[in-house]
This record gives sequence, structure tokens and C-alpha cells, in this order.
Amino acid sequence: MEAWNGPAPEDCRILTRLRLEEGPTGRGSPIAPGVGVVVDVETTGLNLVEDVIIELAMRRFRYDERGQITAIGRRWCWLEDPGRPISREIAKLTGLNDAMLAGERIDERAAVGILGSASLVVAHNASFDRPRVEARLPAARGFAWACSCNEVDWRELGFDGRSLGYLLMQIGHFNGAHRASDDVDSTIALLAHELPSGGTVLEQLVSRSFEESWMVRAFGAPFDAKDVLRARGYRWDAERKVWWREVADRDAEEAWLTAHVYANASTIASDPLFERVTNRERWA
Repeated sequence: MEAWNGPAPEDCRILTRLRLEEGPTGRGSPIAPGVGVVVDVETTGLNLVEDVIIELAMRRFRYDERGQITAIGRRWCWLEDPGRPISREIAKLTGLNDAMLAGERIDERAAVGILGSASLVVAHNASFDRPRVEARLPAARGFAWACSCNEVDWRELGFDGRSLGYLLMQIGHFNGAHRASDDVDSTIALLAHELPSGGTVLEQLVSRSFEESWMVRAFGAPFDAKDVLRARGYRWDAERKVWWREVADRDAEEAWLTAHVYANASTIASDPLFERVTNRERWA
């Protein structure tokens, strides 16, 4: 037998296909009090008004006060006929086609019931998923949501990047094609991941999600303040024509705006607007 000339074992990483079994996980009580639901959607495109959901997937799990996922429910997934052909790009991205979608429809009653049973609804890009779910299912509006992409400090936890597939590989797994149910399972696996420092990713997400914050909109900010606002983390809302960001400390942000944005303005049309935000409004 020829000698192995490949890389040393310590220079290799083995990835295993992710398979989440339904039932107790063996960690904590399977009837733990917290109920989470992970949601993912596939759509005909990115436009919130013109594009629609063609696949909705969700899966329920139970979790305890330490953020341990103690039981995982069954997979739920519905296709929906958009009433028009989907583009080649969307077909390639999702693996769906017009024949698969023809005549299909989301079970609204079942979907709303599952979402309504949750202490927290989680999506890996909640600013995309939540508005589309609530537009399609008006009875599901106002639930508590969290974003595993943006409300977890992945870099602080030792990860690179925030994309779902790349994060999954960093905990030793890979998943199937870009389908909603696979993305749901990938998210649950990431939430259940135990950190070297103790606790889980879910524990950190739950803690962050249930903290109140403030949505600040810098109305009347002078044009020449755009660079300093952008550097501070503000984003431009083209529809409202205002710079905005979400902050935890209102007093500190108000003082910063006074010193760096409004202090040298010759005329101020209005003052910054602060609105209290909870996870029932966040990402909507």
C-alpha cells in the first residue's frame, strides 16, 4: 500500500450531513417551558410588494431557561402556487419549478396555529422573513420574533461570517439544497450549538431578543452629516428619507446626536424620533 501523501489529519475537517431527529434531544426535560419555532420562506423575488411566498417551512422545538433545546417537533412545509411562472433564477436557487407549485396552497390555519404556540419565532434573516410571513398570514401578526443572523454576535463567539451555510460548516455539518426546510434545520442546529464558554447560541439569542431597545430616526439631520451617521451604524430609509438605527441606550444616543449631528446644523426641521421596540415589533 502506498504511503498517504495528503494533508495531516489536523489539517483536515470532516463535515457530516445534518439530520435532526424528531423527539427528545436528551438534554433537559422534553417538556421544557419555552417553545420556539424556526421559520424560513422562499419567494418569487426580493420585492416585498410584488413578490410572493412559494414555500413556507417551520419547525417547533422546546427549550429550557439555559437555552438547551430539549425536544424537536416534526417538519412542516407548504408550497404555494404564485399564479405565474417563476423565473429561471428562482427555480435554480430553490430547486422548485412551476409543475411542483401548480395548485399548491399554504395551510393558513395550521401555520398560524404553530406560530401562535411559540414563545419566540426565529428566522435567520428575520427582516426578510417576518414581513413576508405577516403579509401572507395577517392572523400571525404581532408575535415575538428574533433574528439568528443579526441578533447573535457570531464574531464574538468565534465564528467567521453570518451566512447560514458557512456557519453550519463551522460546527461540522452541511445540509442539502437551498430549500426552506433544510434552512430551518440548519438554524435549529446552530441555536443548539454549545459554546466553549458555556451556554448555547439560543441562550444568547433569547436574552438579546427579550431586551427592549429604541428605534431612532434622525429626522432633520443635515446632509453633510451622512458620513458620520453611516460610520455610527445608521442606515438610510429611502422611502421615509431619514437615517435610522436601533440602539439599546437612548440617553447615550441622544447625547451623541446632539454633539455630532445637530450641533452645527444651521436649521433643524425636526428632532430625532425615538420609539421603544420589543421583539413584537422588531424586524417587522
